[in-house]
Amino acid sequence: MMTIAQIMEKMIAFSEGNIHDITHLSCVWTYAKTIGELEGLDADTQFILEVAAITHDIACPLCRKKYGNTNGKYQEQEGAPLVREFLADTGMTAAQIDRVAYLVGHHHSPAQVNGIDYQILIEADYIVNASESGYDQQAIRTFMEHTMKTAAGIRLTKTVFGV
Repeated sequence: MMTIAQIMEKMIAFSEGNIHDITHLSCVWTYAKTIGELEGLDADTQFILEVAAITHDIACPLCRKKYGNTNGKYQEQEGAPLVREFLADTGMTAAQIDRVAYLVGHHHSPAQVNGIDYQILIEADYIVNASESGYDQQAIRTFMEHTMKTAAGIRLTKTVFGV
C-alpha cells in the first residue's frame, strides 16, 4: 500500500504546479494530521483522515474548467468519482477508498458529520480557509462554538487566531 508521503507526492503531481492548491492541501493535511494525533485516532482512521485531507480539493482544477469556480457543492459533486480513480492504484482497500470518497464528497457539508475523521477534516479545512481568506474574529468564534467539536481543533484555532 502507498504511504501518506507517496499519496502526497502523487497529489502534488496531480496539482500540476498550482502553488495555491498545493499549499492549501499541505496545510489542511498538517492540521488534520495534528488534530487526529492529538485526539488519539486509531491508525486506520488516521490514515483515512490524512488521505482525505490530501485529496479533499481534488475537484478544484476540474471545477475551474467546467464551472469557472470552485464552489463547494461542485467540489463535492465532482470530487468523489475523481478521488476513487486517483486512489485506485494505491493499494488501499475498497472500504478505505469508499470512506475517503465519502469525506471528499461531503467536506463542505458540516451539518452531515458522521465520524471523527469527517469532523476533523471540516475543522482543519476551516482553519486553513479562515487563514487564507482573512475571516474576522467573530466568524471564527461562531464556527468554533457551533461547528467545532474536537478539543484539539478548538485549542489550535484559539492559538492560531488569538480568539
